[in-house]
Amino acid sequence: MRTELVTRPGDPDRLNEDFAAVGLPASGQGGSLVVLDGVTPPRGDAGCRHPVPWFTARLGGALTELSVSQTDMTLTEVLARAIRRTAATHADTCDLSHPRTPQATVALARWSAVTVEYLVLSDSALLIQDTTGGVTAVLDDRLSRIPSASLATDAVADATVRNKEGGFFTAAADASVAGRAVTGTLPRADVRALAALTDGATRWTDRFHQGDWADLFALVRKEGAAALVDRIRVLESAGAAERTRLRRGKTHDDATVVYVEF
Repeated sequence: MRTELVTRPGDPDRLNEDFAAVGLPASGQGGSLVVLDGVTPPRGDAGCRHPVPWFTARLGGALTELSVSQTDMTLTEVLARAIRRTAATHADTCDLSHPRTPQATVALARWSAVTVEYLVLSDSALLIQDTTGGVTAVLDDRLSRIPSASLATDAVADATVRNKEGGFFTAAADASVAGRAVTGTLPRADVRALAALTDGATRWTDRFHQGDWADLFALVRKEGAAALVDRIRVLESAGAAERTRLRRGKTHDDATVVYVEF
């Protein structure tokens, strides 16, 4: 088995809000991968005294432990329990009902000798390569289908579409969102490799249009995850002046890739 994990902050002066892990049980049977993209809150009160990396470390740690130790639980149940466990650690000190309480996107996969299970919530991505070389992208595309007017400001998004019916969902303090995730199970014999990516790493395909998902997967497989992030940084820098002029988004985002080849 080949495993590779690369995570790089968008700004070296800011903490990386992503989380990534590969869990391999001591038994040598099966394993899991976890990728989280912490949601950067707007300036101001978010109802919580803890920074986003504090949250992603605890949620990601719980997901890693539960996904390999509780193999009788579905990944939906694993995510729900991890959310409840994380919420309990700061429910007494923070307002977990605040729309900007710390939260994250999720890409989660678990494999055994028989199956490969997957779960995706919000805009992180999981790419699955089958034994013929074909690549399938598992995506939760609800955020991309929301009208731009609903995302015009943070306040509008929080009031109308963030973790709301008809909008999009992230892992925050409400364990019921686990039931909103995109999930599935495949025969292990049909899967050759997996790649999980935060949206800072999917930019190569969905923002810069350098190739499709199969091309991105081939780049990671052949040249490594770091090569993908290096190329994204070059593309981001090349377009920085235009984004500054238009006041659009971050020039560089935290970028994380986990690759597992069976």
